[in-house]
Amino acid sequence: MSRIGRKPIPVPEGVKINFKDGLVLVEGGKGKLSWDIPQGIEAKVEENNILIERENDEKQLKALHGLTRSLLSNMVTGVSTGFSITLEITGVGYRVEDKGKGLTFSLGYSNPIDYTLPDGVSSKVEERGTRLVLEGIDKQLVGETAARIRKLRPPDAYKGKGVRYAGEILRLKPGKAGAK
Repeated sequence: MSRIGRKPIPVPEGVKINFKDGLVLVEGGKGKLSWDIPQGIEAKVEENNILIERENDEKQLKALHGLTRSLLSNMVTGVSTGFSITLEITGVGYRVEDKGKGLTFSLGYSNPIDYTLPDGVSSKVEERGTRLVLEGIDKQLVGETAARIRKLRPPDAYKGKGVRYAGEILRLKPGKAGAK
C-alpha cells in the first residue's frame, strides 16, 4: 500500500476545493489551479483533509495513488503560500535585468539573451543583478522555468561561472598542474 498516498492532505483556511467529473479545482488567496484526476483514483474532502483512495491494487494504480496525493498537496501549498526558487549568477560581467514580463541576461556571450517568463511565474532581481528569485503557484512551472534559465549558461566545471541554484554545491575540477 502506498504510504504517501494514504497520508491525508491538510487544507488550510481560505482554500476551496471542488471535485467535478474527475477534475479537481483548488482556489486560494494566490490563485486557482486545476488538474484531472486519473481514472481509478478517487479524492474526497473530510474534516479539512483531502483523502485519496484507489479502486484496486493494480501496479499502475499504486503508482498513481502516491502521485495524485503529491500533486494535490503541491496545488494546495501553491495557492496558499506559493513556491519560489532562487538562482545565483556567478562570473565577471554576468548579470540579469528585469524587463517587465521578461528578463535580459548578460552571460558572456556576444549578445544579451532575452527570456520571456511564462504566465504564472514572476521574478525579482536582487543584489545588483546577480541573484534571481522566481515565484509562482505551480511548482512544476516554477521548477521548469528555473531549469531552462540555468540551461542558458550552466556552471563551469573549472571556474564555477554561470547560472546555478542557490545553495548548489559545485565540485570544481583542478586546472593544469603546470610544468616546472
